[in-house]
Amino acid sequence: PGLSVTRTAPSQLACDMHASALARPGAFARPVAVRRGVARRFRSSTVARASATADPNPDASIVAKAKQWPTWGCEASTFPWSYGSQETCLVIKGEATVTMDDGTVVELKPGTLATFPAGSSCTWDVKQAIEKHYSFD
Repeated sequence: PGLSVTRTAPSQLACDMHASALARPGAFARPVAVRRGVARRFRSSTVARASATADPNPDASIVAKAKQWPTWGCEASTFPWSYGSQETCLVIKGEATVTMDDGTVVELKPGTLATFPAGSSCTWDVKQAIEKHYSFD
């Protein structure tokens, strides 16, 4: 099972890519150049990609530290957002659902500590006006 491509000319690419190599989350096939008609397989690699995390019951010492950070808030709305650097936030009030571009869904409610990695993008769906403490790393 999988895609098999073979070309006979020595300078052309020959590969054997199996669907099972791509079945693991975060896996991708990395092509390997083929020269002089010698066929090689694609090598599969697993790339760990950080995604957003949420802790509905963070440690009290982390909460105490977060309460010293600046605050941000907004009314009920939906908007796209991208993170240039990692953000950690502690929700003070309100509710929102944040859907990351990788499909991860983060539910934010009062007391939730969430981390959004640098370089990630998402869509915020603020259901009730939200206020949060935040820190950029």
